[in-house]
Parts: sequence; C-alpha cells; structure tokens
Amino acid sequence: MIKGIGVDAVKISRMEKWVKNPYLLERFFDVREVKIMQERGKGMVCSLAAHFAAKEAFGKALGTGFTGIKLSDIMILNRNNEKPLFHVEGSALEAMKTCGASKVHVSLTHDGDMALAFVVLEV
Repeated sequence: MIKGIGVDAVKISRMEKWVKNPYLLERFFDVREVKIMQERGKGMVCSLAAHFAAKEAFGKALGTGFTGIKLSDIMILNRNNEKPLFHVEGSALEAMKTCGASKVHVSLTHDGDMALAFVVLEV
C-alpha cells in the first residue's frame, strides 16, 4: 500500500556553487553520498541536483516536510549506472516509521538544466 508520493525539480545550475562550498555539502549531504557523487567528476553537479530533489520529494511524500529531519539522514547511495538506492537513517528513518512506511522507491532524471526526483513511500 502506498503511504505517500512526492516529486521535486531542482535547477542544476543552482548546484554549481554548492560543489565548491564544503559547508553546504556537509549540511545537506552525508559524507558517503558526497564521496559517491565526487566519483562522477563533471557529473557531480547533476548528481547533487538529483539527490537534493530526492530529499525534497521525500519530505513531500511524508506529508510533513522536513520538520525535525536532518537532510544528511536522507541519502541516495547508488554508484554510476546502478539503480538509485534510497537510504534513510536517524531522524529520517524515525519520520518514515511515524508515517507508517517501510520502503522507499525513487526515480531520478535530469535533462538540460533540470533534475527531477519522484519518491514513493510504501508500507
């Protein structure tokens, strides 16, 4: 049974300055997630946008936004061409349990200057 859905779009060009700002990376992304995105070289900016969109879509799927949730507790941990693995822990895991969901499905894409994420929470 579906508990919630969320979608979000992020301008890739907005993430250009984030790549050079360790404070923003540490604030919004887990170190494991940053390492995976850095492995993509020039593709890191597109990944940042898609991963951030996934975090936003997750908040929308919860129906509560990010109240009490640390964004670095929400991660996409896929490598290269693998299916995106949505991983939550800490505050994000608690929020997911509170809403009654136990699984997260995510789809990511980007084209031109936009990245898009679609998240489904399932029992």
